[in-house]
Amino acid sequence: MEEPIGVTEAAQVPQQRGEHLLDAAVRYAEERHWDVFPGTWLEAVEGRERCSCGAAVCPLPGAHADRPDWAGQATGSGAAARRMWSKQPRASVLLPTGRTFDALEVPESAGFLALARMERMDLTLGPVTCTPDRRMFFFVLPGAAAKASELVRTLGWNAQAIDLTGRGEGHYIAAPPTRVGGRGAVQWARKPTHVNRWLPEVDELISPLAYACAREAADARTRAS
Repeated sequence: MEEPIGVTEAAQVPQQRGEHLLDAAVRYAEERHWDVFPGTWLEAVEGRERCSCGAAVCPLPGAHADRPDWAGQATGSGAAARRMWSKQPRASVLLPTGRTFDALEVPESAGFLALARMERMDLTLGPVTCTPDRRMFFFVLPGAAAKASELVRTLGWNAQAIDLTGRGEGHYIAAPPTRVGGRGAVQWARKPTHVNRWLPEVDELISPLAYACAREAADARTRAS
């Protein structure tokens, strides 16, 4: 059994080191049957790390797609993943959404609040990532992104206003241990295990996630006033 992660542990996600990007990409393809594709990487330029895309200012240095046809490059083959990362071992590990899973994106503070509540409710949970820019992604069954906004509306909120977003077909997310510039690495708030191989429906998670996001948004407005 995995240890529950409480809302107070937002700053205590253990550092995950020592795993090579190639190994992670192959494992995701072979063990989870997730499609993967290599993205940009970090390069040392004049003593600083910069994104391989060459942009003077990159919003996601070393952690975004490096070509417009990335969707056709994605593979679910471990052997193909090994070949791609062997060519560029520093490439970020990116996972297309809308195939084997969609992702619900929320602010980290709301995500940990919702995660603690969902575990108390004993809800079925999939893997959850936590990014250096303080965002969390909850893995759910495909089709979630198309339904998320309407489901939130039926609960009485506006998804955009409370900062709850669905990532589905045509999008992707960065997977651990991808680094995002000097900000740190993407980590697992809830690791993929045999226990969470079967992903939940969006309907099962949307209420606690929307509640947590709405609460955080209200708190933010109070602090700003």
